Amino acid sequence: MITEVLESNVVAIPDRLASQHGIKPGSRLDWKESDRPDVLTVKVLPDYAAIATSLMGAGRAHLKPGADPINDLVRERVQEDSERQQRL
Repeated sequence: MITEVLESNVVAIPDRLASQHGIKPGSRLDWKESDRPDVLTVKVLPDYAAIATSLMGAGRAHLKPGADPINDLVRERVQEDSERQQRL
């Protein structure tokens, strides 16, 4: 596929390639030079925020009934802070 470089070095990505590779506004692309002056490669970088959002709550199925790991962690940190203050 051939595209044209527009003003400010903007390049339009063909719709088929964009949808096939999940490229949308805000996607990040990693451009690399090669040994040849006429060859560049581009890698679509993962959208870490989307990955994190999709994983949110995924481990809940493995918790024991009544478990509350967030509050456990908060209590643990409060205890550590209290012990640290006592040592000062």
